[in-house]
Amino acid sequence: MNALDTMPTVKTDLNVLLADDHALLRRGLKEFLQDFLTEDGLTPHITETASAQSAIDQIRTGTWDLVVLDLNLPDMPGLEVLRILKALQPSLPILIVSIYAEQHYAARAIRAGALGYLTKDTGPQQLRAAVSRILQGGNYFPPPPSEQLTDTIVNRDTSSAHDLPAVLSDREIEVLQWIAQGRRLTEIAEHLNLSIKTVSTYRARLLTKLGMRTTAELIRYALDQQLV
Repeated sequence: MNALDTMPTVKTDLNVLLADDHALLRRGLKEFLQDFLTEDGLTPHITETASAQSAIDQIRTGTWDLVVLDLNLPDMPGLEVLRILKALQPSLPILIVSIYAEQHYAARAIRAGALGYLTKDTGPQQLRAAVSRILQGGNYFPPPPSEQLTDTIVNRDTSSAHDLPAVLSDREIEVLQWIAQGRRLTEIAEHLNLSIKTVSTYRARLLTKLGMRTTAELIRYALDQQLV
């Protein structure tokens, strides 16, 4: 047998899904990914999508080597999208590139299965490092990570959440995001596949936990925390 026959096959064709609702940002990310992956001897095939539902449909019907995901897609909260994508393909490598600061969502994204988290003000070299690390099977988060974020990366701890807003569960944050977008409880219930009674309960919990009395106060809080 020829020694070459026993060498592992190195995959050079990469299927990348880029999910972001901002067309100009998508274009810039696509061009950057295309250029540096090609420089590294790879052949990237990059598909763009601007909605959560489209991203979900793409994952259902295709095979992907990397997903670059925005957490602020217009039709579904980002953490919900992330969980759905990981449920469809548990081994799917996902890099979050978000407007939300690390302290708001990085640890939650890790627990939901993301392999990397960057904010949209990240420089090109950091993005390149993140993509390269993830394609090699590793994790990438902004250096230097906080002690809590490091613990979350190592342990994938799902028992607590010290990232902001710490008092809220992931589902409560999702409901809050929908409320802050001006959605009616019936719309939220439909999108999250919950009953209206359950959504009303989440709204009541939000008011109690945050010491508020009105929906307007919840919306102001979400805007102040840059959750929408």
